[in-house]
Amino acid sequence: MAAMAALQSSFTSLSLSSNSFMGQRLSPVTLCPVPGKSAEKRCLIVMKLKRWERKECKIGEITKIFKHNSTIIVKDTNLKTKHMKSREEGEPGQIIKIEGPIHSSNVMLYSKEQEVASRVGHKVLENGTRVRYLIKTGEIIDNAENWKKLKEAKKKNEEAVAAS
Repeated sequence: MAAMAALQSSFTSLSLSSNSFMGQRLSPVTLCPVPGKSAEKRCLIVMKLKRWERKECKIGEITKIFKHNSTIIVKDTNLKTKHMKSREEGEPGQIIKIEGPIHSSNVMLYSKEQEVASRVGHKVLENGTRVRYLIKTGEIIDNAENWKKLKEAKKKNEEAVAAS
């Protein structure tokens, strides 16, 4: 007990200079985004073909976005096998299927109405707003009405979760 008190008093007497980085963050919090961000906007995507896959394309929803390395996780695609050791003596080990990340350049957005995968383009509308659109169909992806619908749906989901 006395040793802890002596140690604490010695640390309180230390003073750090302004150019010392001890006890301070090396980078500001605003510059370090959260690595795994849950996708607020659910959008369908199509994965490109891999040589060993027999199906033409897989269509799925984005579940997580990693902005720091431009990768995404798509629901029920790119499944990897993970072998888990047992944590306790009596518990057996497990083999778990997890979804692996895919680079964003290897996926395309999918139009539900036209049932076509397309690349994304950018254009400026007459009123001066810059929007993204699907090149093959010309369908506008982000506009004010879509964002309002998504926000309302998110609020309804949050209220339903809070009520239950």
